[in-house]
Amino acid sequence: MFDRPHAGDKAFLVRIDFGEGDVQARLDELAELTVSAGASVVGRLHGRRYKPDAALFAGSGKVEEIMNARTMWGADLVIFDHELTGAQQRNLEQALGCRVEDRIGLILDIFAQRARSAEGKLQVELAQLKHQATRLVGGWTHLERQKGGIGLRGGMGEKQIEADRRIIGKRIKHINTQLDKLMRTRKTQSRTRSRARVRTIALVGYTNAGKSTLFNRLVHERIYTADQLFATLDTTLRKLPVPGAQSMVLSDTVGFIRDLPHDLVVAFHATLSEAADADLLLHVIDASSPMRDEQIASVESVLKEIGADKQPQLRVFNKLDKTTHPPGLERDGYGKIRTVRLSALTGEGCAELREALAEFFPAPNSDYSSLGTSAEPASEFPKTGTQS
Repeated sequence: MFDRPHAGDKAFLVRIDFGEGDVQARLDELAELTVSAGASVVGRLHGRRYKPDAALFAGSGKVEEIMNARTMWGADLVIFDHELTGAQQRNLEQALGCRVEDRIGLILDIFAQRARSAEGKLQVELAQLKHQATRLVGGWTHLERQKGGIGLRGGMGEKQIEADRRIIGKRIKHINTQLDKLMRTRKTQSRTRSRARVRTIALVGYTNAGKSTLFNRLVHERIYTADQLFATLDTTLRKLPVPGAQSMVLSDTVGFIRDLPHDLVVAFHATLSEAADADLLLHVIDASSPMRDEQIASVESVLKEIGADKQPQLRVFNKLDKTTHPPGLERDGYGKIRTVRLSALTGEGCAELREALAEFFPAPNSDYSSLGTSAEPASEFPKTGTQS
């Protein structure tokens, strides 16, 4: 019988390069995730392989190198910036003699810590259970040995893995029933807003792009913000006053991230439906990030997964206070707004964003009502590393 090592808070990070891109930038993001989860980063290591090793992911030689490094740094937790199979995770823990987590487990842990509403907690639990169900390997991950174990053990003669699967399946079914009820409630609220001719604007973007800060700036709220990944998870809706525009409500949704676990996307379907049903998406982008283009692609990928990729979209380049770019609007050759540049922290450029919203959804008899506008996603913002 194999018991998993206790979780630690001194983390050693590992990234294997399979030719995907900037290894150091990806390790930097993993470090941010690790700190967000409450652990400290004591060291990091990267390597290069053609493909993952079936048993140890990184290969025996690299695992030995990781073992020596994690011992030298005094780490009691090793985090891989990849998705590991249950067998790989088990083999690595046996070889390294410490707890091993992968990127998906780390993200799920952060979501579990940050969920505040009853709906958010249900969504996170659903994702955790689906993730856990794929890792029932013999007697390795008995539910009764894990914190927050669910239900009771099976009867005499019932194999533990079968009992675990039955318990997980029953709980997943119960949570799905509750989330379906919440989804119907959201649909009813959405229809009510539609009948009242209230436009819905949804903030979407990579985690820590500044969505919640922009939300607070626009609607004069004080929802929690912090310079960390996944600072807020629960969707918040508030009336958005814009002179010369139709009635609007603004929703702040959960942030996206590269390789967001599929089970998490499915579990948060009810919450993310705010984006799929919105009249306009404000895609908030961290203009100061060296991985900006990759982050944009990651958000677009998740939007496609939740069926929101066809929604009208306006790109909002945020955090200009960290760049040399001036705030303002950008239009195409036909005079249609393409992007907005602003700083949600200082407020610079927010007036231009309100101007853009008034043009997209002009009130009857307003100065903008005769203007033809388009909310198709586009961007003239310079590529990473260039100046305008």
